[in-house]
Amino acid sequence: MQPPESPSAGRAEVRIVSASPEAARQVAEVLRRCFASTEQRSYPAGADGGTRLHLTVDTTHMAGPARSWLLASQSSGQDRPQTDEV
Repeated sequence: MQPPESPSAGRAEVRIVSASPEAARQVAEVLRRCFASTEQRSYPAGADGGTRLHLTVDTTHMAGPARSWLLASQSSGQDRPQTDEV
């Protein structure tokens, strides 16, 4: 299995996993208010009815709330993939 291709500069791939499709849609809506994004793609997350949403956000076109938060935040220097990430 090959690793997934990295998004182009200025873009980020976002995966939302939720037990409720509505909760996943609400999180995607918040991201869309902060960043330009592609249309979301929805997939089942398991036999228990969960949902996965995938979308790509353009971090070069940020709205006010995202810009102020991103400028104020700093990396801890310990950015590592979580153990459950692929």
